[in-house]
Amino acid sequence: MTSPRPAKSGPQLTILVVDDNANGLAARKCVLEELGHKIATACCGADAFALFQEHKFDLVVTDYKMPRMNGLELIAKIRAVRPELPIILISGFADTLGLDEESTGADAVIQKSANEVSHLMRAVNRLLRKKTSPRKPTTPQRIEARAKRKTV
Repeated sequence: MTSPRPAKSGPQLTILVVDDNANGLAARKCVLEELGHKIATACCGADAFALFQEHKFDLVVTDYKMPRMNGLELIAKIRAVRPELPIILISGFADTLGLDEESTGADAVIQKSANEVSHLMRAVNRLLRKKTSPRKPTTPQRIEARAKRKTV
């Protein structure tokens, strides 16, 4: 974990950011540190889940497409342990695959785009302000089946 700058407003919270793309990981880390949060990073789902088991996080931001364990598999594993933890899924395939909150188990799904940073900041602020209710775990098979139905 890194030592972020002091919080600009509100309490400093700890966020786990997961992405196999080093540039995307660094960019999201910088944005969230600017909001005053303490950020831990992982470059794959397996490393992220290991960190999740060792530390207490207030929120998780994960990419969808990663090797070995994708974002949906990571979400399912996290939900099995801490169903109330806010999770944001970011994907360049959100629209194409029909990924949304209901189908993924995430509390927010963000499409990678030019507006990603503003969407991420709003989602983080909204999720950390509200008290989330536990979400039902979602299996990767259920997501894939739903995506296939949308493309047929």
